[in-house]
Amino acid sequence: MSQTPVSDFLKANFRHFNAATLIEAAEGWNRHLEGGGKMLVTLAGAMSTAELGISLAEMIRQGKVDAICCTGANLEEDIFNLVAHEHYERIPDWRALSAEAEADLLARHMNRVTDTCIPEHEAMRRIESAVLEEWERADKAGERYFPHEFMYRILRSGVLKDSYQIDPKNSWMLAAAERNLPIIVPGWEDSTLGNMFTGHVISGDVKNVHTVRTGIEYMMELASFYTETTRDTTIGFFQIGGGIAGDFPICVVPMLHQDLRRDDVPLWGYFCQISDSTTSYGSYSGAVPNEKITWGKLGVDTPRYIIESDASIVAPLVFALVLGW
Repeated sequence: MSQTPVSDFLKANFRHFNAATLIEAAEGWNRHLEGGGKMLVTLAGAMSTAELGISLAEMIRQGKVDAICCTGANLEEDIFNLVAHEHYERIPDWRALSAEAEADLLARHMNRVTDTCIPEHEAMRRIESAVLEEWERADKAGERYFPHEFMYRILRSGVLKDSYQIDPKNSWMLAAAERNLPIIVPGWEDSTLGNMFTGHVISGDVKNVHTVRTGIEYMMELASFYTETTRDTTIGFFQIGGGIAGDFPICVVPMLHQDLRRDDVPLWGYFCQISDSTTSYGSYSGAVPNEKITWGKLGVDTPRYIIESDASIVAPLVFALVLGW
């Protein structure tokens, strides 16, 4: 019996169009790694609530991913799922919900993401309680940390361990914490915990709004990581979805070249985007990879792929191919 049933099936059946590009992108990823390259993965949308951690965590553990750029929602929602999975509700007929049915979900504190409802009390408030202690401790000590560093602190402390409701090996944040993986979280303010932090600053629980580092400092960290890592190799860019999770980190290269005049820094060494955004006028998420050449992000010879499909379907399949499942 085959030891790689998923990969064998994909290679036998995914031969044309977006399916063929999926195979090519995975093979390109492996070639990039075999050549000594590193890989940054970006997470937009609600990929953590889609439980991408089932395959992404193993990618991290096996060294197939070297950095992640994600939205604040993806950062926190992996941990929400870790501690409250049994309280989530799936809504199979979500397209047919009436406004009244949506209001009923709100009354039960069930926040819907497409077909999945996140329980406010069991997930959001439980994490808020744990991270508030870290925010307050850092605030009183005059210390400052990035959003992902606060998440790492609560995961490593073990304060949540008795609350785990999934197999810990399926949490990509736990895998990232174990490897101390670099994580970039642009626009963290646009997240549940970002809103909660704002509330605690307004109420005075946290005195210094700068206790949580964000934005410009994240770009500075990324610039340092990119410059140091590419002294000996190149970094690939695997983009899941669009938005700020992809737009923010890819700009580090032209920033280094054009604003810091570091002409010796290489371009991104690989690029792939999974997107359901169709090519259109002015849409960056729907822009074809070639457009990035004009911005100094990719080169003429950079391997480039775009898979126009649903990332919740495509990303695990690409990961399976890279992992040899």
